[in-house]
Amino acid sequence: MLRRRTALLVRPELDDQPLHLTLTQLRPTAQLHGLGAGTTRPVWEPVAELLRGTGRDWDRRVHRISVLAQHLPPAVCERWAADRPGDGDALVLRAFVQVTRAAAEGRAAAGPAEQACLRAADVCTADPTPWLALLGLMRSFAVPVHDAVPVWSEAVSRAPWHRTAYHDLLRYLSPRGHGTVAAMLDFARQSAARSPYGSPVALLPVAARVEIVAHRLRQSAPGAGLLWNEPQVAEEIDTALDQWFDSRATPHAEALIDLNVLAFALIQAHRPADARRVLTRTGRHMTPHPWDLLPEPERTFRYWSGR
Repeated sequence: MLRRRTALLVRPELDDQPLHLTLTQLRPTAQLHGLGAGTTRPVWEPVAELLRGTGRDWDRRVHRISVLAQHLPPAVCERWAADRPGDGDALVLRAFVQVTRAAAEGRAAAGPAEQACLRAADVCTADPTPWLALLGLMRSFAVPVHDAVPVWSEAVSRAPWHRTAYHDLLRYLSPRGHGTVAAMLDFARQSAARSPYGSPVALLPVAARVEIVAHRLRQSAPGAGLLWNEPQVAEEIDTALDQWFDSRATPHAEALIDLNVLAFALIQAHRPADARRVLTRTGRHMTPHPWDLLPEPERTFRYWSGR
């Protein structure tokens, strides 16, 4: 009898079920004449409730807002901003939406997006999220790193060891962004060395190695796979396992992304026993990156998950 293949879960909300339900609830249908037609409840109210419930969990807040900005129907954000022009949550979401649009529409849209970020930062003074929106805008338009670092500092001054903030700057410093391999690795190693026990920032050097592989593959440079044989890589992976994975810290919003990166690195470094431990925790949740660096991402993920 053939075994039935378990369906993989590949979705931007990861394992955030309240976020998943909100996105599902607001998905437009052909039967509605306009989003929310025939209802008295504001169409943006489920989003407002979700973000109110997130509170000052800055890590989960930026995850939810960034996913909402990319996947909500545009009318939701616009109506919320129009109905509640001074609402901080609405302003931050609108800033992320405008940053996403600016990246696609070009430099003419960058100015309004920047103003939206600064407006949200003025209203939500304790929130690192508007500063991360602005950092993303700067990366999209290749603003020099030395001008971006003060914006990153604004975010981490409000939320020290903010996982997304560190990964955002890592991508900025990456050779796939606007930096170099040396600058990226230096930032990753120093950050991991200073991070407290249980912080996912301990994984940053491993994420940097994945960035190097992606850069080499994009450049069609030889030897991308040989990187995993370097002695220092083994130390970086061990640090990620000891300081974060084995720490039993409360899972953060994007823990599944980090687990997929760590599992990928362990497989590439020929450490199947450790990879099995990590993949047991990911379950059916596969993230497109870094598996997209391989010829058959889903097949590879299924193979190693099933071993």
